[in-house]
Amino acid sequence: MPMVSQIHKTRQSSQTTKKPFQWQFLLPKYWGIWLIFLVFLPLIYLPLKYQFKIGKNLGKLIFKTVKRRQNDTLVNLKLAFPQKTDEERYQMAEQVFINAGVGLFESLCAWFRPDIFTRQVTVSGLQHVINAQNLNQSVMLLGAHYTMLDLGGRLASMFIPVDIVYRPQNNALLEWFIYNARTRIFNEQIAHQDMRKLTKNIKNKHIIWYTPDQDFGLKQGVMADFFGVSAATLTAQRRLIRLADKQNPSAVIAIHFYRETPVDMPNGRRPHYHIQFTPMLDNYPSDDEIADANRVNALLERLIRTDPTQYMWFHRRFKTQPTGINYYQSS
Repeated sequence: MPMVSQIHKTRQSSQTTKKPFQWQFLLPKYWGIWLIFLVFLPLIYLPLKYQFKIGKNLGKLIFKTVKRRQNDTLVNLKLAFPQKTDEERYQMAEQVFINAGVGLFESLCAWFRPDIFTRQVTVSGLQHVINAQNLNQSVMLLGAHYTMLDLGGRLASMFIPVDIVYRPQNNALLEWFIYNARTRIFNEQIAHQDMRKLTKNIKNKHIIWYTPDQDFGLKQGVMADFFGVSAATLTAQRRLIRLADKQNPSAVIAIHFYRETPVDMPNGRRPHYHIQFTPMLDNYPSDDEIADANRVNALLERLIRTDPTQYMWFHRRFKTQPTGINYYQSS
């Protein structure tokens, strides 16, 4: 426990300031979003078992009605799990949406009722982060997009201070709402294009959370294997970890989190979560960009396989293909 306390001292005293409210948010074009806030925010004060029940039914409803996302999910699962039957993949896809529906409530609670998770989490591998910080290294946490969304950040923040690299929302009201909510969880939030701030925080030995598991084309990455399929894979972290300190580069550690209990919480059980930090990647980055991308993808894949239905398979992970094939053409 003393080591955990010591690592928390690295949290900066001047955390991210909140974005100011803008009067334009009261315009009619934002009324739909305000209505959603009005409906969902009071629900987070229900017991968790009722929140999860609502989230489960919401996920099922979206799965049935939002056909494009359903089809994208089924395409991804067919590519990633060809050995499974169509019926098995359909059940997996529905569970992905159920987990996402529950994840909505988990994230809202993480933002506005964070203390309800205090006794609901275990952690493994924390010593790898502590050891790197004791060696005066910044830490690059490589994560993935899970349906638990920001609850993973809340769980991590119980043990370490984390800066997150994020993609700003296109909708100004959503950006204001989510950004300000996340100030309760993360040490700092760094927009993905703000390389100056990112480099500065790496130099200051912060713990940076970076998610390289989405398809942003080949201008920012290379093709690498992911669940046996060629996928555009971000490689910016290779440059970042040496950019600030070539003599003492960032320690690269994967972070994984998942719900250990079923969403139905049988017999009145409360949900329980586990957060895992892997050992530091050795000899990373190497001189081979593609080999490094394959290595990172293999690591994330192994972690995702803990429960594949808690991963966001509804993103078009395999949309970039140099051969020109479009897996989602019929979606």
